Amino acid sequence: MNFGNMLEPPREGDWGLTVEQRFIDLLDGSTFDSVRLPVRWSNHASADAAAVIDPAFFARVDSVIDRLLDKGVYVLLDMHHYRQLDGDVLDANERSVDPAVVEVRFLAMWRQIAARYKNRSDRLILEVYNEPHGNLTDRWNDLMARAVGVIRRDNPQRLIVVGPTSWNSAADLSRLVLPNDANLILTVHNYEPFNFTHQGATWVTPALPVGQDCCTADQLSRMTWGLDVAKAYGAKVGYPVFVGEFGSYSAADNAARVRYSRAMRDLIEARAMSWHYWELASGFGVYDPSGAGAFRADLRDALYGR
Repeated sequence: MNFGNMLEPPREGDWGLTVEQRFIDLLDGSTFDSVRLPVRWSNHASADAAAVIDPAFFARVDSVIDRLLDKGVYVLLDMHHYRQLDGDVLDANERSVDPAVVEVRFLAMWRQIAARYKNRSDRLILEVYNEPHGNLTDRWNDLMARAVGVIRRDNPQRLIVVGPTSWNSAADLSRLVLPNDANLILTVHNYEPFNFTHQGATWVTPALPVGQDCCTADQLSRMTWGLDVAKAYGAKVGYPVFVGEFGSYSAADNAARVRYSRAMRDLIEARAMSWHYWELASGFGVYDPSGAGAFRADLRDALYGR
């Protein structure tokens, strides 16, 4: 499960959620057994090349990681939304830095993160960067390899997750030049059929009309294609591959979301791949955080029921 929209906004709470203990307490053995934790480190680090991470923010992330690890689950710590690295428009409340230090800061932040968590449980896994695209497309292999090297200085055996460009698209796996490293895991994201999963999403332009259903034979074929590519690529290079994100936005009909979620889960698991749903409690959420909070039972069962 992705704890999305919590620690990867420019400031925690900017997008309506914070990491609450009640979310962590959902880890009761009946649902998800691993958590992907997206974090926007770049907005909590000094603007210079040293990119010194704010001690208070580091302590906040420490607390979340440790409480999750105490639940006995795997935690995938993901560097997320360093907008200038990809060349994207900055989000509200996101600070701009000198373009000359953007990549240097990326490596400097990883140096600090790797050193800080070197003694944590081996159930803590580090993901180099979420959905590289844009400016990173032609630079990614080099920068990714350098980041892996930085992490390895303090974490010689820890599992590291890397993914392809074009927003972790399976279609770009063939572009990857992987470091010579025995402890890598590959990730892809799969939001097919996109006109279904992102209907009504305000950040998509042009806007996708609401009312799309799921899952026709053509839609299932599109959902399957990237999974088959990823599975074959993993077998070719000798690394496991998992689906780090899939999900559907809440503007879709709920019954269709349930069909989609169950179908995607079944397709992934039929290929002996693991997955993280996007996400827990926001626009794609399987959990309604309002009031006392409760799982959307039909979505939960589609993902975790047997």
